[in-house]
Parts: sequence; structure tokens; C-alpha cells
Amino acid sequence: MKIEASLNDKAVLEELGERLAQTRLERNLSQERLATEAGVSKATIERLEAGEPVKSTSLIRVLRSLGRLEALDHLLPEPLPSPIERIRLQGRRRQRARSPRGGPREEKGPWRWGEGPTADRAG
Repeated sequence: MKIEASLNDKAVLEELGERLAQTRLERNLSQERLATEAGVSKATIERLEAGEPVKSTSLIRVLRSLGRLEALDHLLPEPLPSPIERIRLQGRRRQRARSPRGGPREEKGPWRWGEGPTADRAG
């Protein structure tokens, strides 16, 4: 069954429980063994698989033991920064190039005192 907004809470919990039970069985784990690995009671595993509410920390421990904890990252991905925050993080970026001041410069070597257009007028 697909989990969607039209399902009530009980139906969602039951579907999650069935999926957890199937994942446990695919890994060939008993409820008791999973409970031991997750650090929860066997009754917690039974409640989870029956679609009954349990503490979120218990669910996290079970998911970690089943190697499925990373699935929570897909469930609720980290929010992206807002456009304003992205601009603030990037700093000021140049929007356009500008031409050098005074026009193109000829490469004649390093500049020395007494050279250039004003040197001719000084004498």
C-alpha cells in the first residue's frame, strides 16, 4: 500500500510496521535478535510491527540496526538555504567585467621614473 495523505494515522503506522517486519525478515532476523541489536525490548519490536505507537528513539534504534537509518534523510532532507541566504553565503560576485582604466597598456617592461608622456614636457 502506498503511504499518502488520505490515510489516517493508524493506517500509516500499520503500513510502516509491515515494512519494518518485511525488512527484518529479509535480513533473517528474529524479533528477539533485532530487539537485542537495537537495544530495545522485544515488546517494542512487536508494537512497531503491529502498527502501534512507540517512542521515536526506539524507531531510530531499530532503523539503525536494520541499516535503514539513512532513509530518514530522504524522508526529510535538510532544507536548502533561502535565495537571500545563498547570496549572503556567496559574498559579492562580479556581475560584469570592466575595461582597464586609461585604455590598453603596452607591455614595455617595468615603469621607471622619468618615463612616460609627462617626462617629455619636464625638460
